[in-house]
Amino acid sequence: MDPESQQTLATAQYPGSEAAILSKQPGWAEQSPETWWEYVQQAILLAHASGAYDPREIAAIGIAYQMHGLVLVDKEQKVLRDSIIWCDSRAVPYGERAFGQIGPERCLSHLLNSPGNFTASKLAWVKDKEPQVYARIDKLLLPGDFISMKLTGETTSTVSALSEGIFWDFQEDALSADIFNYFGFDRGFIPTLRPVFSAHGGLRESVAQALSLKKGIPVTYKAGDQPNNALSLNVLEPGEVAATAGTSGVIYGVSDELVFDKASRVNSFAHVNYRSDRRRIGVLLCINGTGILNRWIKNLVGGQANYDSLNREAAGIRPGSEGLIILPFGNGAERMLDNRIIGAQIHHIDLNKHSPAHIYRAGQEGIAFAFRYGLDIMRENGMNPSVIRAGRANMFLSSVFAEAFVNATNTPVELYDCDGSVGAALGAGIGAGIFRGEKEAFRGRKPLLWVGPGDSAEYDELYGRWKAALEAAGGKRLQANN
Repeated sequence: MDPESQQTLATAQYPGSEAAILSKQPGWAEQSPETWWEYVQQAILLAHASGAYDPREIAAIGIAYQMHGLVLVDKEQKVLRDSIIWCDSRAVPYGERAFGQIGPERCLSHLLNSPGNFTASKLAWVKDKEPQVYARIDKLLLPGDFISMKLTGETTSTVSALSEGIFWDFQEDALSADIFNYFGFDRGFIPTLRPVFSAHGGLRESVAQALSLKKGIPVTYKAGDQPNNALSLNVLEPGEVAATAGTSGVIYGVSDELVFDKASRVNSFAHVNYRSDRRRIGVLLCINGTGILNRWIKNLVGGQANYDSLNREAAGIRPGSEGLIILPFGNGAERMLDNRIIGAQIHHIDLNKHSPAHIYRAGQEGIAFAFRYGLDIMRENGMNPSVIRAGRANMFLSSVFAEAFVNATNTPVELYDCDGSVGAALGAGIGAGIFRGEKEAFRGRKPLLWVGPGDSAEYDELYGRWKAALEAAGGKRLQANN
């Protein structure tokens, strides 16, 4: 990004399609951190190949990453096992036992969450099931900490990252003694803590040479994908709300209070601009099964069709998909459903009526209704957005989904021309002092499109039918021997 104009000079992605998730057992989800690193390098080289900028002029690097993943490295900074990633469900029983033993009231008031299946519980699973791996751990990293380490050779983390792993005590403003004592973790596993907007190390000479960059370029920002998405949309102050609908779906609001949901169906973490004397808490609703359903439908029913053609066909079907209902929850235990696994489900198929286009639309409506279900939980906890900001990307590229989203939630959406990489670049500029704070970094950014509710009453009725199907779906909770 050019800091003067705030325009994106080049963007690239690698690989060209969604990265694979390794699932060795039901409910498990892993990826290789070294594969992430290869992807990062290839994306940087693709961006260089655009010829839109001089790589030698890059002044700072920012990182956005998938949240809650567990990366373990030894003293030589070698990865000890594949990362147990965000949608992995195996650690739920460990987190639930900790929640009960530490005490629900203390967990919620100090951690703002149940340990659930977050990073700390994933580490507990490794300690229990893979003691030979646990014995070799030197440092525990979040995915962005790992990429930063590969770039710089330094291991650092942030309060925001540790809070998303459920390692941080907000009342004590320190590492959680409850978590470390209960699980028996070594505090030495935690890297050096630095502010989100600060120097996390300089680019190593070997990496600089391989990527045609200058040695010593500082990494000056790193944040989980959802806090970073909120930053990219200038959602930084209390009452502001962002949404994203990629593989998972998220609504992310900012509060200046230590808020928590008593059932831990939504989760609270330190936002990118959190300070102990100026609290900014990100309240996150996550739906594991959203865009991944859209991809599954495309691959299964759409054949070689692309998303644009699926969206056009879906737009030809009336709201409600002529009675077809799809529940998108097929990507692990859903926190907003009390950590139940209900699977993705299709209801009321009429073999004489329903076409692939009905399935395309019902899938997108089902995802929008899942957002409505989650937003109602956030409303119970005092988050009542008057507008939601989102990047014009992923599911929000579909007019069918955008229409269903705003009508189901009865909340308008502002769509911006940005994605996580824009947020990471702006964050790097803030961390390097190129911008004099967040306000300057966002002075030139305007919404592309405003989408307002239309016939919300019709969607209220459709949502009621969808919710009835969800309530009848049942599902199961993970058992302690999983």
